[in-house]
Amino acid sequence: MTYCVGLLLDAGMVLLSDTRTNAGLDNISTYRKMFTFEEPDERVVVILTAGSLSVTQTTLARLEEAAQDRSPDAPPSIMTAETILQVASIVGDTLAEVSKDISSRMTQHADGAKASMLVAGQRKGGEMRLFLIYPEGNFIEATADTPFLQIGEHKYGKPILDRVVRPETTLGDAQKAVLLSMDSTLRSNLSVGMPLDLAVIEKDACKVSTYRRIEAQDEGFLAMSNAWSQALRDSFQRIEI
Repeated sequence: MTYCVGLLLDAGMVLLSDTRTNAGLDNISTYRKMFTFEEPDERVVVILTAGSLSVTQTTLARLEEAAQDRSPDAPPSIMTAETILQVASIVGDTLAEVSKDISSRMTQHADGAKASMLVAGQRKGGEMRLFLIYPEGNFIEATADTPFLQIGEHKYGKPILDRVVRPETTLGDAQKAVLLSMDSTLRSNLSVGMPLDLAVIEKDACKVSTYRRIEAQDEGFLAMSNAWSQALRDSFQRIEI
C-alpha cells in the first residue's frame, strides 16, 4: 500500500508520496513513486503511483520510452501532447492497457494487477491541472471545489486536508498540510512508510521549483510531527462537553 497526495492551488501545485511497497509482513521494500518529466520553461509533468508495482513500473517504462521517441511520425507522448488533458488521456490509456495485459497473464489474484496514478502538470501558456487516473484509464480532475486528490491509503490523511486546504492556501501552508496528512497516515497504517518525496511546482514555472527527499530521521519533519501531536492533545484537553 502507499499514500500519495496532490494539491492544486492558485499559487501552484504541491505533491507528496511515500516510498513503501510491501508484499507481506516479511517483504517490505522502498520504491520511488514520484516521477518527473520536464522540459524547463516549456512543460512539467509529475506522476505519482499507487497499486501493483508491476503495473506502475511497466506503465512508466512505456511512457518514458514513448517520450524519448521524437521522430516525425511518432504518436503524441506526455512530452509532446498539446494539452495536459491529452497527457492525462495518454497516461490513462497506457495504464489501462498495461493492467489488462498483466491481468490476462495471471491465473490467480488478477484483482491485484491494478494501479492508480496522480498526474500533475502545466505547459507553457496553459493552466495547471491535476488528475486522478483510475485503473480502467478513466480519470477525474481537481477543481476549486475539491483542490486536492489522493491515491492509496488516503482515509487517515484526508480530514486535515478537508479542513485547511483551499485554492488560496499558500504553498508554504500547503506543504505543511500534506506533510501532516502523511504524518497521520504513517501513524495509523504500517503499510505506508518513509522516506517521503515532496515536490512543489510554482504557477507558470513549468518546472519542479522545489524537491525534497525526507528521510525517517529528518529533524524538521520530526519536530513538526511532535508539535502537531502536542497541539492536538492541548486542544483536546481544552474542549468541554
